Amino acid sequence: MYEINKTRRKEYPNLNKTCYLDYGGATPYAKSLIDVSAKLWKTDLFGNPHSNSASSLRATEYVDQARRLVLEFFHADPNDFDVVFVANATAAIKLVGYCFQERGFWYGYHTDAHTSLVGVRELADKGYHCFSSDRKLDQWIESSNGEADETYLPVNLDDRIIDDGVNKLIGYPAQSNMNGHRTPKQWAKRMRQKSYTTPGRIYTLLDAAAYCSSAQLDLSDPDAAPDFTSVSFYKIFGMPDLGALIVRRKSSEILRSRQYFGGGTVDMVTTFGRFHAKKSDHIHEALEDGTLPFHNLMMLNTGILLHRRLFHSMDEISKHASQLALQLYTDLSRLQHANGQLVCKIHKDTSSTYEDSDTQGPTIAFTI
Repeated sequence: MYEINKTRRKEYPNLNKTCYLDYGGATPYAKSLIDVSAKLWKTDLFGNPHSNSASSLRATEYVDQARRLVLEFFHADPNDFDVVFVANATAAIKLVGYCFQERGFWYGYHTDAHTSLVGVRELADKGYHCFSSDRKLDQWIESSNGEADETYLPVNLDDRIIDDGVNKLIGYPAQSNMNGHRTPKQWAKRMRQKSYTTPGRIYTLLDAAAYCSSAQLDLSDPDAAPDFTSVSFYKIFGMPDLGALIVRRKSSEILRSRQYFGGGTVDMVTTFGRFHAKKSDHIHEALEDGTLPFHNLMMLNTGILLHRRLFHSMDEISKHASQLALQLYTDLSRLQHANGQLVCKIHKDTSSTYEDSDTQGPTIAFTI
C-alpha cells in the first residue's frame, strides 16, 4: 500500500492547506512529473517526428513508447488494439462521429452521456435515440428486431429506433459525470453478439474519461471490449493535456472512410486531380493529422511510469477513493436539521450502491 501522507507532502506541495474536490475535472499533477520532464527537455534535443534527423528519431522513439505504455496501462494487447492520440476525450468522440458520417449511420446513446456523446446525434443521418436508463438499453440489446419498448414522445422525427440494415453506433459512458453511476461492463460484448443476428453492424463507443480517473479500464479481452474507447490523460495523471481514442483493430476499417487527410496521414498526394494514397499499416497513421504533440507524449511516458511507482496500480486508487466516497455518502445521508429533516438530498442512480464499485464511482451529487 502506498503511503498517502508521505506521497502528498513530497509530490503534491500545491495541495498544501488546500481541500481539492474537483478530481472529476482534472487530477493534480505530481511534482516529479514536472521535474523529470523538464530535465529531459533541458538535456536532450527532439525534432519533428515526421523528419529523419537524429533528433527526430529520438522523438519518434518516445512517441512509439507512449503508444505501447498506454496500451499496457489499459491491459490492451497491441495486436488487438491501436491508439490514436487526440487533444482530449471530446476530440476522440468527434473523430468517431465524423468517420461514421461518411457512410451514414443510426445512433443510440445513454441518458447519462456527456455532452460530447450527445453531440454525435447531429451527425446521424439515419436517426437517433436516447435510452432513458440501463434497463431500456438492456431491453434493446435483448430484443430480436432492434425495437425497444420505450414509452416516450419523440422530440422530432429523428428520435426513433430503426433496424433497416444501416450501421448503428451506440455511445455510452463507463461512468456518469453527474452522479458517478457506472454502466454494465458486458454491454460491448452483448451488442457485438446482437450484431451477428440483426441487419447492419452494431458498433460501441465508450466514453471512459471519468471512469479512468479512479478505476482500471481493462481491455484484456478484445471480444468483450468496446470498438472505440475515449480516454483523457489529465484526468489520470494531471498532465499532459491529451486524450486518446483506443480502437479495436477488428473494428477499425469503418474509420478509414474519413475523407479528410492532412500532415503525415498520407504516403502520397497530388495537388492537381484528386489522387492521394492514405497510410494503411496502422489506423493511427491514417487519423493523426499533422505533427503530434511529441513533447507532451514524452511527459505522458513519464506520467505512466511515475504513476506506477507512486500508486502501484489503479486498483489501489479505486479502493481508496471508493472507501472515501462511501464514508462521505454515509455521513451526508445522516445529516439532519433540528426538526429532523435531512440536510442533503443525494442524487444517485437507483441501481447503484456505494458499497459496490462496479455500479458506483467515487462521485457524489447532492443538493442542500
